[in-house]
Amino acid sequence: MKEASLKFRLLAFGLIVGATVLVAAGCGGGGNKESEEGGASACRAAATTAATGFPAGFPKPGELTITAAHRDGPTRVIEGYWASGLDEAYNEYKDQVDEAGYTVLFTEKEEHDAEISYKGEGRSGQIALRDDCSESDTTRVHITSRPA
Repeated sequence: MKEASLKFRLLAFGLIVGATVLVAAGCGGGGNKESEEGGASACRAAATTAATGFPAGFPKPGELTITAAHRDGPTRVIEGYWASGLDEAYNEYKDQVDEAGYTVLFTEKEEHDAEISYKGEGRSGQIALRDDCSESDTTRVHITSRPA
């Protein structure tokens, strides 16, 4: 009888944990909520004053507004937006990476997103650009930088 009671308690505990995980997943993580405009979300937010931890020579064009900066293990991450459409943001940022003396490892440009992978100053990473902002002429920017 004791064994059946223990199994019942373990099963009940597992169901409670599972339900909690499902409810938490359904609530979402915040910042990137879809709007009624077909999946677009707001990108323009106040600039952060947090240090990025990126090398001093890393290109930070004037059109880029950094809204968040954090560390994920050895990887530094910047979130923000570029005050123009995707094509302009991609072309200008790629040029600035070259001009800063970084090596462009590869690029990919599609209709609604683009990536620029780079290496330089002992770091490597990727600049990801998305045209999923609800504001016009605004491109979402996500940049990673990790030890090379």
